[in-house]
Amino acid sequence: MSRTGSGAFDALAGLRAAGHPIDLLDERQRQVFADLSETEVALLNSIKKRLDDAAGEVEAQELKIV
Repeated sequence: MSRTGSGAFDALAGLRAAGHPIDLLDERQRQVFADLSETEVALLNSIKKRLDDAAGEVEAQELKIV
C-alpha cells in the first residue's frame, strides 16, 4: 500500500493509484477518505476493480450498431 516518507499509510495516495477520483471531492469528503484504514482502502480498491472488470464486459455486450 501507499506510504508517506515517514512510513505512515497514505489512504488518499492508495485510492488515487487505483483510479478513484478523490480530487473531485470537496475537502470534508476527502478527509473522510484520508482517515480510512489500510484494510478499508484495500476493500474499496477491490470493489472498484470488480466493477471496472464487469463494466468492460457489460459495455461490450450492449454495443449496438445502427
